[in-house]
Formats: sequence, C-alpha cells, structure tokens
Amino acid sequence: MKKRVLSMLCAVMMLCCMAGTAMAAEIPEAVPEEAAPLTELLEQTAPEATPTIYPAEVHASEENGIQRLEKVYYLTAKDDPASIPTEDFEREGCVYTLLDILKNDQTETHTIDHIEVITQESKTKDMAEIIKVLEPELEISTEDGYTGVLALDYTTIAVEAAGYKTSSRTVSATRTYPNLSDADVSLIPKSVEESGRTLTLANVDWQEAAADHADGYTLALRYNAVATYTGTATSKYATGYTVTAEYKGEITKTSCDTIIYTAVFSSMDAVEVAEEDTGNTAEVNWPLILIPLGVVGLGAAGYFGRKGYIHYQNKKRGYE
Repeated sequence: MKKRVLSMLCAVMMLCCMAGTAMAAEIPEAVPEEAAPLTELLEQTAPEATPTIYPAEVHASEENGIQRLEKVYYLTAKDDPASIPTEDFEREGCVYTLLDILKNDQTETHTIDHIEVITQESKTKDMAEIIKVLEPELEISTEDGYTGVLALDYTTIAVEAAGYKTSSRTVSATRTYPNLSDADVSLIPKSVEESGRTLTLANVDWQEAAADHADGYTLALRYNAVATYTGTATSKYATGYTVTAEYKGEITKTSCDTIIYTAVFSSMDAVEVAEEDTGNTAEVNWPLILIPLGVVGLGAAGYFGRKGYIHYQNKKRGYE
C-alpha cells in the first residue's frame, strides 16, 4: 500500500515538472494593442514645426582628449531660443552631446522723460464729461525710435472755445408819461436806455387823463402817454471747445537688439556609444529562467525523497 502511495506521489511530481516546462515554453509574448491609423498618430505626436536656424560661428577645441564644439547663434529679443538645435550629432567619427547653452545679452536701451501734448475737440466745457472721453494712458512711438506708454496728467487739462457766433433778437420796453398837456409826440422822448441798450420810440398809446364838459361837448384837458421802445440785442456763443492735455512718462529706444547664444557640445567615440547602447538594451527574461529551475528543483526533491524512503524501508526490513 505504501509503495502505491509513493508511486502516485512521484507521478504527480513528474506531471508538475512537465506542466511547468510546458507553461514556460508556452508563455506568449506581449501582443501590442491594435495600432491606430497612421494619420491619426501623426496628428497626435507630430511636434509643431520650428524654423531651422544655423550658427553664425563654430569653434572647435580639445582638452584631455575630449573634443568640444561651440556653435554661436545671434538672435534678437523676439526670436525663440528653443529653435536652437540641441540633439546629439555625429561628426568625423565622434558623437557630440550637448553640455550647456550660454546666453550673452547684448541688448542696449536708452530711456528719457517725455511729455506728449494732445488736442481734441469737445462739444461741452464740462470738465467731468471731458475726463470721461480722455484715455488714461497713451502709447506713443516717436520719429527718432523711442516708444513707451505715458500717463495722463489730469492737472494739465485745459478747455477753451474753439470759435464764436453772434445771434440777435428784438427787445422792447415801455414808458408811461402822465398828465401831458397835449397828445403831441414831440412831448415824448425819442429813445431810452434799457439794460445797457439804447431803444428807440416805436409807438405811443394816448389816453385822456381829465376832461371838461361844456355845451354838451367833452373836451380833453390832460393826456397820459404809454410809449413803446424797441431795439436789437446781440449775443455771442461758442461754437465748440478745444481740449488740451499732457501725457507724461518714460520712453525707451533700443540701440542694440542682439542676444548671443552659445551651444557647447562634448564628443564621445562612436564605437563606445554603440557599445553602451547595446549594453543598455539587453534585458533578462527572468520568468523563463526561474520557472524551469523551480520545476527541476521540485523534480529533484521528489526523486531523492523516493530514494530516501526506499532506503529507509530496506533498512527497516534488515533490522527486522
């Protein structure tokens, strides 16, 4: 009975060994996901095109057997330094790698104080309304190359009439002259003064002040006169207004707009680079190594366990 059990254990262990070997042999390689369409990949991964720039100067040097190249670029403040090539490159059997990029700013500017006087038309002289239409800042560019932003000096705002027109109207005044001896215009003044203007007699309204009755007739004895005087009044009014104001601040001019970038590259032998790349890409598939070793170990343990058990049984029978 014990022999049968031992035989069954050995058979199970052998089956495990065979199954482990089969599993190790049948481990599938990673299957890549379904590739996206080429045009879609290009749209997702293609970087934005940057303009190609070329160095103005290239300086080569050697120190302790190491070659160095310095590529010098002259850019303006508006240029993007990211367009400077920084990738590794091969030259005369050496591969050059970027060490550093040096920046030397050569820009020079000159700053001066400036006052800009502006003039504009307005329909009103109301200062509150005028301030609403004036810009708080003024961006200017002078003929000699200075640029800047100036601020409005509110204390300098001035308003004056742009022109005048004259208008005229008729004015009148009345005077009453009582108790006149006769209804005679010669008794009435021919002109009067009214509000600084001279008005002339235009009309007289006669009224009887007292009368005498005799033989059935009414005889006027006194008269009241109401005289109307007229004249022309003129006035002058502004046709519009002119607003002046000063904007003050600093303006600058760039006399030099150059920034020097120096890309420093160091060399490495091309053969060494290839060997390093090969060494770095070697990978060990540990599952394919460890699984067979584990299966072999299990098989060896089963085999030697059975041998030990048989030896123990034979020894026990010998003692018996």
